[in-house]
Amino acid sequence: MDKSYKNVYITTPIYYVNDVAHIGHAYTTIIADMLARYSRLTGLDTYFLTGTDEHGQKIEQSAKQRGRTPQEYADEISGKFRTLWDDFDISYDKFIRTTDAEHKIGVQKAFETMYNKGDIYKGDYEGFYCVSCETFFTEKQLVDEQFCPDCGKPTNIVKEESFFFKLSKYEDKLIKWYEENEDCILPRSKKNEIVNFVKGGLKDLSISRTSFDWGVKLPESINEPKHVMYVWLDALLNYITALGYGNKEENMNYWPAKVQLVGKDILRFHAIYWPAFLMSLDLPLPTHIAAHGWWTRDGEKMSKSKGNVVNPKEVADAYGLDAFRYFMLREVPFGQDGDFSQKALMDRINSDLGNDLGNLLNRISGMSGKYFDFKVNSVDVEKFHKKELDEVNEILENVESYIFNMQLNRYLEDIWKVLTIANKAIGDYEPWAKMKEGKTEEAMALVALITNIMAKVALLLDSVMPEKISKIADSLGIEINTDTYNKLIVNKELLDETTITKVEQLFPRIEEVLLEQASTADVSKAEPEEKAKAKIDQKKENDEESDNLITIDQFFETTLKVGTIIEAEEVPKSKKLLKLQVDLGEGKNRQILAGIKEFYDAKDLVGTQACVVANLKPAKLMGMLSEGMLMAARDENGLSLIRPETPKKSGTKIS
Repeated sequence: MDKSYKNVYITTPIYYVNDVAHIGHAYTTIIADMLARYSRLTGLDTYFLTGTDEHGQKIEQSAKQRGRTPQEYADEISGKFRTLWDDFDISYDKFIRTTDAEHKIGVQKAFETMYNKGDIYKGDYEGFYCVSCETFFTEKQLVDEQFCPDCGKPTNIVKEESFFFKLSKYEDKLIKWYEENEDCILPRSKKNEIVNFVKGGLKDLSISRTSFDWGVKLPESINEPKHVMYVWLDALLNYITALGYGNKEENMNYWPAKVQLVGKDILRFHAIYWPAFLMSLDLPLPTHIAAHGWWTRDGEKMSKSKGNVVNPKEVADAYGLDAFRYFMLREVPFGQDGDFSQKALMDRINSDLGNDLGNLLNRISGMSGKYFDFKVNSVDVEKFHKKELDEVNEILENVESYIFNMQLNRYLEDIWKVLTIANKAIGDYEPWAKMKEGKTEEAMALVALITNIMAKVALLLDSVMPEKISKIADSLGIEINTDTYNKLIVNKELLDETTITKVEQLFPRIEEVLLEQASTADVSKAEPEEKAKAKIDQKKENDEESDNLITIDQFFETTLKVGTIIEAEEVPKSKKLLKLQVDLGEGKNRQILAGIKEFYDAKDLVGTQACVVANLKPAKLMGMLSEGMLMAARDENGLSLIRPETPKKSGTKIS
């Protein structure tokens, strides 16, 4: 562990109280719990924060629909989150709620500080607002001129008086932070997305609302009682108000955070807005902002309409909490999307946990009991098994580096390499044969080797499976604490004489699925906005491939042709679309709807040529069929169609 960190602060996002906890919430919280438990084990003073985000128009509306006050509704849902984390034995130090009085005081203090610094000013805002995402979008960001690009729900045009944060002021400072801190955003592929977004230019951020009341009021010193703070400003500040910012500041020594965990859908808020707010407040920035991927089920995106949403409590109750924790941490590299299936979970339980880990403990118990009355002594381990010890120590020397680089699956993979060494040693040295040959010392050395390997593994798996590991520790006669960690892991020492105790089978084999399989409901019956969201999510998944690299074969799957525009006219009621008839040398024209109305007059396009994506699946826009797409380039100077340098025959392929 990097000992330059005496204090370690780990945070989850605070979860929005518009629904019950799902597998994504559980995944984030389990990762944070692992990091916190590991940090404590290594002797670091650790503070772990989670909680709920309870303000905003969406909560106000949801409460009204249920005949509740916003506070009553928030109390109910927040309580469910806290109960689940307590049931999951999540080792948080504080569960913050944005309705806490101390939080409101801290948020008002931060607003006042930024205002007095000149970073907040009053103006008017007009834009397309998604209530569900609590976010404004420009018209060009919308899907089909109406739908939110993130959740697929319809947006509303909102115009209101607002206070603005000078986000544009911090554009260069943010770029400098990204450049000087290689791992400030993890995984690094996600950092590239953020850097490119910021380099594209930042606009000042609207940070107050007057159209609803459910939020934190502005400080009295501002004298604007009709305004409440934008929910994202309120929510992001929880990470410091939880430590006492603006109040007694009793735990501010934990700031800056070591790791702030978020889902990839809210990375932009945390990697752009949040550090800019901190810069304005003259506070240091977090070490790592780590964004994880989403979970599908049996290869399909989860949705209520499909009936395939994974309830983490049901899974943990059926298969065991520790098995569920292990699966979530091992199954997928951090940052990538993961797929939950009961078969995959059963395979992990039966193979990794049952055969490799649980069975090894049974062999230790069996061999020590049969040959040595459960007494194990490490005195001759180095004499007979230096090779295996060196291999184990070399692997374990490096596993810690994976933890705060968020390579948690690799951390577990390397620990399983150590278990493989242990299981292999039993087969290679055959202690039963040693006993028959009267080589008692060699047999004892082997049993002690396996016992020491299991003890080292137990220490490193305690943060992953605390309940099961406590039973393994009891069986081996060791305590899971910092002293034992330093002795066996840091100093690479061996156990003194210990007595093995038999324990029940930790991971019984599972032959059949224990939960009802996901519904195969027809997705075509989903609500229109759910369909829109599915399209958006699929587009995002396709867009988020690492560095957007493709093979030459993938490139040639796209058919590009030169097209001649024969007719062009405006689409009524559309600010963007032109309806074109394009000749691609096919004997009949194609109808293509192009969002270029603000850059080209229809009459000027007739008789000109453009490059066309010719094998695009036809789609309907504003009730009309579009059978292709024009290629164009756009920057701060506007949009230009991509055209051949000299006229070409209609339908000429581009390669």
